[in-house]
Amino acid sequence: MLFLKSIILGFSVSAPIGPIGLLCIQRVLQRGKVAGLLTGFGAVTANILYAAVAALGFSVISAFLLQQQAILKVLGTLFLLYIGVQTLVRKPAKYAANLKGESLFQMYLSTLLLMIANPVTILNFTAMFSGIGFHQGEDTISTVFQLVGGVLIGAAFWWILLSCFVSIFRSRLTAHLGFVNKSAGLMIILLAVLSWMK
Repeated sequence: MLFLKSIILGFSVSAPIGPIGLLCIQRVLQRGKVAGLLTGFGAVTANILYAAVAALGFSVISAFLLQQQAILKVLGTLFLLYIGVQTLVRKPAKYAANLKGESLFQMYLSTLLLMIANPVTILNFTAMFSGIGFHQGEDTISTVFQLVGGVLIGAAFWWILLSCFVSIFRSRLTAHLGFVNKSAGLMIILLAVLSWMK
């Protein structure tokens, strides 16, 4: 039951369309489904790392990351603004296969770094794990595997679903790629500004 709850948790944490979701959609349209998947898997990797820290109760790591929260927030916001501006000014390509720029690994890494720049995620996972019936101190190997494995499956399922869905309608959306780029770029910049103001 805990495993199933963790899968639902992993899916629901990933599903809201925020900056990373917009980035995933834009990259699928620009570079194809694989680019979207790697963007999503960057987010999944960060979620797994933070879920593991929350489940295992690594108080030293948690405390250190939360102490650096202000610095990480500045870096994360600046990085998000950079990606937003880059998305906003990028000219749509006629053929996705001929696009140059970020490698697929860079897409994965940039998303991972963006997600890691938000250490409050540890607190979120700690609260959510408690909400589904797990409390620190119960961190047996089996329980931790259920929690982290569930988050992995749920989050990965969302990003696969989003990438495939956008890819299916890609031909229709590509005709309006310039508009999509500008809209996604503006929304990412707006979300970066709003996250800074919190």
